[in-house]
Amino acid sequence: MYRILIADDEKGICEGIVKKIDWNAIGYTVAGFAYNGVDALEKAEKLHPDVIMTDIKMPFLSGLELCRKLHAVMPAIKFIIFSGFDDFRFAQEAIKLNVAEYILKPVNAQELTATLKKLKEQLDTETSQKCNIELLRKTYEQSFPIMRQQFFVGLIEGHIPKEQLYAQAQAFHLDTGAGGWAVALVRADSIVSEGSSFKGKEELIPISVKEIADGIFQSIPGESYVNFVYFDCVIIIVSFSDGMKIMHLCNGVNETCKEVNRVLGLKAMAGISTVKTDLYQLRDSYQEAVSALEYSGIMGGSKAIYIQDVEPRTPAKSELESEDEKSIVNLIKMGNEEKLKEEINRVFSHQKESLPTINQYKVFLMKIVTSVIKVLGTYDIDDDEIFSDNFPATMSKFHTPDEMKNWCMKVCLKINSEIKSKRVSNTKQLAQNAKVYIEQNYGNPKLSVDDLCMYLHVSPTYFSTVFKRETGKNFVSYLTDVRLQHAVDLLNTTEDKTYIIAQKVGYFEPNYFSYVFKKKYGISPSKYRNA
Repeated sequence: MYRILIADDEKGICEGIVKKIDWNAIGYTVAGFAYNGVDALEKAEKLHPDVIMTDIKMPFLSGLELCRKLHAVMPAIKFIIFSGFDDFRFAQEAIKLNVAEYILKPVNAQELTATLKKLKEQLDTETSQKCNIELLRKTYEQSFPIMRQQFFVGLIEGHIPKEQLYAQAQAFHLDTGAGGWAVALVRADSIVSEGSSFKGKEELIPISVKEIADGIFQSIPGESYVNFVYFDCVIIIVSFSDGMKIMHLCNGVNETCKEVNRVLGLKAMAGISTVKTDLYQLRDSYQEAVSALEYSGIMGGSKAIYIQDVEPRTPAKSELESEDEKSIVNLIKMGNEEKLKEEINRVFSHQKESLPTINQYKVFLMKIVTSVIKVLGTYDIDDDEIFSDNFPATMSKFHTPDEMKNWCMKVCLKINSEIKSKRVSNTKQLAQNAKVYIEQNYGNPKLSVDDLCMYLHVSPTYFSTVFKRETGKNFVSYLTDVRLQHAVDLLNTTEDKTYIIAQKVGYFEPNYFSYVFKKKYGISPSKYRNA
């Protein structure tokens, strides 16, 4: 059943249309009525109809202007316009606004029913296309290579949440049951000689390197790999079975470097990471491969460098993982106490298993504190309020991991509480500043939420959320109440004509002022004054 909003300034016409049409039989339900353009605009934003039927000539906002405003924010709505004007200009403008039908008055029930049935078929077709599994499958398959590369980029950059990682990896055909994974980077020299076929077409070099790597790795039995171009490098991710050695990868990458030099006449550099047993650690593998690639460049290129050959000690597990660091910081900013406690317990328990000495644990704690101090600056919190003692002196008192965890928990919870307090204070102040601005500018007919947000230096979305929470009203409702209250004061204390009062409180149209006034108080301004 499609929802329909009927807008006409003549109430009798609206009622007549409803009575003449068997709405359920043709697949519609009447969501509401509007008797002027502004009312229709507000109701459309609240009711979200599928179809709007509107007279072209409406008070306060014409039917075409209504279509124009709604088409900008709700492009899926279909419009049917009634008009008493057989004027090509109106029809032409309606076509530009994607109006489904332009019907001349008087409206014939049979003609309107046929129009609505035809429009329902169009809506059914559009809905069917959106839900068509085969069509969605085809679109998915066409987009799959791009989505797959985006996944692998997110994987090596560490942007994919751990809880989603394995499910996405399986969807994009990465062997999640492998015994380990490693990353290799290959980059060809982009400086080409004058006679080279790549001169002026340097952007094609990584593509060619990828093709060469494909050919070599396809010939290595038992290897499971993916490769893709990332900036000027080719990245190769290899899955290792239990019996596979890192040297298989080193040999394949070395062969790629040689083939790039032989076929393309270009020097190639390459770096290879250590094998990781956790897929989530591939972001660490990528950083290792980057370091190895730099060594390869320093050593003159044309050779793959395995990071463990030049840096025997790979980064220890005890290093605070950036994802853990982010999760603690995010929960300090936005989480509740219970979730923050759970996360600190989880992170410290994980580190306790891999840190052999108390001094390493202290280094780990300092990493957390460094991240937390950045949060203090973001929210303008005085660090003396949080760290009552000198931090180095405090660190010297710790003798067990639990002491450090408990101290860290206390600090993080204190900051979390301070942020909540500041946020409440800031939102109250923001709402108060908005009220003052509205009070000072309600007489401006063009006053808008965008003007107010520009003055307050906040986004409209954030402002709307905060203002509604603090006042219980949206901006338009609050502004209307302020304007009408001032109108009541002027009606009580002055002899000004109602059209003068309308202008003073921010209404261009005296008729619209009367309409809004009567809608709120149930009586026109003039009758209010007389009473």
